[in-house]
Amino acid sequence: MILPAPNPLWAVDRGESVSVAGCCLTVAELLDAAEDRPVPGGTPGARMAFDLSSETLDKTWFGGQEPGRLYNLERALRLGDRLGGHLVAGHVDGGGTVVSIEDVGDDGQLIGFEVDPGLERYLLEKGSVTLDGISLTICDLRERRFGVAVIPVTLELTNLGAAEVGQRVNVEGDMVGKWIERLFPGAEWDPSQVGPGVG
Repeated sequence: MILPAPNPLWAVDRGESVSVAGCCLTVAELLDAAEDRPVPGGTPGARMAFDLSSETLDKTWFGGQEPGRLYNLERALRLGDRLGGHLVAGHVDGGGTVVSIEDVGDDGQLIGFEVDPGLERYLLEKGSVTLDGISLTICDLRERRFGVAVIPVTLELTNLGAAEVGQRVNVEGDMVGKWIERLFPGAEWDPSQVGPGVG
């Protein structure tokens, strides 16, 4: 997969990790912005080439990508950097689908999602979820369906601003929840503990 730099000043090195729509990928090669020739690491505005494993294609929407689809790109967090939002590893657990989009009158939107079977165990009312690499807060949770209130700046700076009903998204569950599940494998998820949903 080859992606353009998000701006002319964007510069990464070969071997660097980049979150692409919430999936941690390694830059395999850097290419000139206009030609298919390799350029040195750190070249501003270079296109990025990524190798995708069968696991990545299975867990993400990348295998069914269409030309023109928008990707959220984010550099990896460095130790010592300020942490905003919740911990996101870039390890996609599976997929979800946009099921509803509602304008809420303040230039924001309430967007409803449904995750693939099995991922609902990582959803918690007012908990965090990562959708296409965006850290969001869950509301109106009912089993596999939930909503997120998306503010105008998030609509402007991410691909959610162009979201359409039926669109697939990459889902990463909350990292703390997955550790708890690992440490307490006998614990059962109780769907009766969640509230009413959207859509």
